[in-house]
Amino acid sequence: MEPAEWEARKMQSKRTTLSQYFLLVTFILFTSKAVPIDKDKTKVIEEPQVEKEKKESSDTGLYYDRYLREVIDVLETDKHFREKLQTADLDDIKSGKLAGELDLVSHQVRTKLDELKRQEVARLRMLLKAKMDSTDSGINHMTLLKQFEHLNHNNPDTFEAKDLDMLIKAATNDLENYDKERHDEFKRYEMLKEHDRREYLKTLDEEKRKQEEERYEEMKKKHGDHPKVNHPGSKDQLKEVWEEADGLDPNDFDPKTFFKLHDSNGDGFLDEQELEALFTKELEKVYDPKNEEDDMVEMEEERLRMREHVLNEVDINHDRLVTMEEFLKATEKREFLEPDSWETLDQQQLFTEEELKEYESHITQQEYELAKKAEELQRQREDLQRQHDQLQAQKQELQQHMEQKKLQQGTPLSGPDGELKFQPPGERTVGKVEGHPAGGDQPLVQGHIAELQAAPGAQQIQTHP
Repeated sequence: MEPAEWEARKMQSKRTTLSQYFLLVTFILFTSKAVPIDKDKTKVIEEPQVEKEKKESSDTGLYYDRYLREVIDVLETDKHFREKLQTADLDDIKSGKLAGELDLVSHQVRTKLDELKRQEVARLRMLLKAKMDSTDSGINHMTLLKQFEHLNHNNPDTFEAKDLDMLIKAATNDLENYDKERHDEFKRYEMLKEHDRREYLKTLDEEKRKQEEERYEEMKKKHGDHPKVNHPGSKDQLKEVWEEADGLDPNDFDPKTFFKLHDSNGDGFLDEQELEALFTKELEKVYDPKNEEDDMVEMEEERLRMREHVLNEVDINHDRLVTMEEFLKATEKREFLEPDSWETLDQQQLFTEEELKEYESHITQQEYELAKKAEELQRQREDLQRQHDQLQAQKQELQQHMEQKKLQQGTPLSGPDGELKFQPPGERTVGKVEGHPAGGDQPLVQGHIAELQAAPGAQQIQTHP
């Protein structure tokens, strides 16, 4: 490799360290694809850079993911910041030392960062306003803005060193707690399953309840009847991947070559996504989406536990990335050659009866609050319906009053639609009435009376001379 290419690779690796630290792209399901190898099955063939870039993932799951990515992209366009990045370690990043370098970046970069921050503040304000409008909250949106810890809300116009420091610390904390939140969510999922199962049993008679319990135990037994699962990260587990996924002779297993094969993006690290891909073969021993007894949510929890275990054993500096050096050191440990047995989820107690009771109490409280809310909404609906009915009645009464008023005032007897209407008193139009014995001018109303009398079936109207 040429010196210039080597320096470029070093810089790319350093950049990837920061980006991956911020953007731990480990939360999207991974489809394992081995790096191509040549005919002698021992040398890694370099992939085109374009193909490597296509493999980069796209989301951290953080609600400020886009803002975080855009800030990183802008900062990496500054030459001074890139140079500092090459010499910075993760402790410098965490401590805020790197954030202090922001004062030395170019004016153009600072201007772009200012605009990014203004856009992010505007986005948050819009979301908060929508939330307040939907909940009728009397809290000012500036007060609510303080809950966001990834930017300095007291200065919404310019991006300062404090903003970068807050962004780094917020991303660090959120990503480090992400796994715990996933574990808690999974535990609630399992307790809800058990709660629903027990509630269903209450609806059955004694015989059907007994049949359902027997079926449940049979499903558990069937799920637990699977091949042995190798300890994640052990030699046996990696050799199985080497043989079945990579198609190589297990007798030729070489840790260094294995690392290069599974460093899919070629950045010099095994990140969380690449580590989780190593456990697919083990998980397939336990979980099959075609089987009713196998829960795919449990499979992903198992995958997460495996990845966490390997990182705890191998990741010496706790940066959530495994270097070649860390990986090779791990292969020298006794745990790598003679690991303990691995307990799958079906062999563990995921929650206690006390925890389940507490969770059920929480569900009951939620259901009570939802019922009260539904009752209140129904009451509001009925009130609105009554108001609507009252308005309709008032509208109808007003229309009737207006019609009576028009009748009292009088209108032409015959309107444009031919409808008979009254003529105002004293306004008598004089005209010729054909056939009148006097032959003179008579009130026009007499002509109308004559017309009515001449109509077939009409009653005779008495007139007086």
